[in-house]
Amino acid sequence: MNAARRSLLAAALGGAAAATLPATPARAASWQLRWSPSATADGLDAFETIEDDRADSHPAARPHIYRDGDNWRFNMHTVDRDTSTDRQRQEVTGCRTPSGYLKWLPGQTWRVTYSMFLPSTLKATSTFTHIMQMKQPGTGTSPIVVQSLRRVDGAQTIELKVFESDTLVGRTPLEPLHNKWTDVDFQIKIGDGTSGSVRWILKSGGSTVIDKAKSGVDTLLADRVRPKWGIYRSLGDSSGSLQNCHMLIGKMRAYQLV
Repeated sequence: MNAARRSLLAAALGGAAAATLPATPARAASWQLRWSPSATADGLDAFETIEDDRADSHPAARPHIYRDGDNWRFNMHTVDRDTSTDRQRQEVTGCRTPSGYLKWLPGQTWRVTYSMFLPSTLKATSTFTHIMQMKQPGTGTSPIVVQSLRRVDGAQTIELKVFESDTLVGRTPLEPLHNKWTDVDFQIKIGDGTSGSVRWILKSGGSTVIDKAKSGVDTLLADRVRPKWGIYRSLGDSSGSLQNCHMLIGKMRAYQLV
């Protein structure tokens, strides 16, 4: 058999063998743990930045944000003021790891889970009271997603909204969640225009309180997305709900879908 015929035969056999090989199955995407801080071990080093009375309005009460057992505690007093004096803010931002902070980028899907304790003194208001936000880093940027305590027809509720489009993802009564621990599961696909999505799950006492999702929404302003936790509220409330209060957060985890 000459060299040319041997080459043709080898190519034919190789092609036939390749055609009979089974395709390699695609690996299913799964949640990969990226952040699992301990309040006891890490304290406020768990976060990228701390916004504790940044206007120096109530130095006698510092710190307003600190470790409380194996949880993080956020205190708010009626005399506290933010740099914009029509509102109050005690918040932490981002997810810091030993190798640096996590960057949530366009096209990625992230999930944060944690437990929160909302005392009855932390009430819903007629204006904004946010207890979790997704934002672009930098001053003066609008929220992307907000988890808020809001009065609706006089009733106290907790809700999740995509901020810019004022898209309500879900809403449920707040008072049954007062003075007990609630588990939060928040998921976000970071996308511009209509390529983003979110899912919001609350559980209390082992039972699901709400599980709502919204796709086709804008979840990106520019650069990256960064989570925030704490108490951020307007002083324009007309319901008489502003009191000295606090919030506890624990068991914080962040996962990336890869």
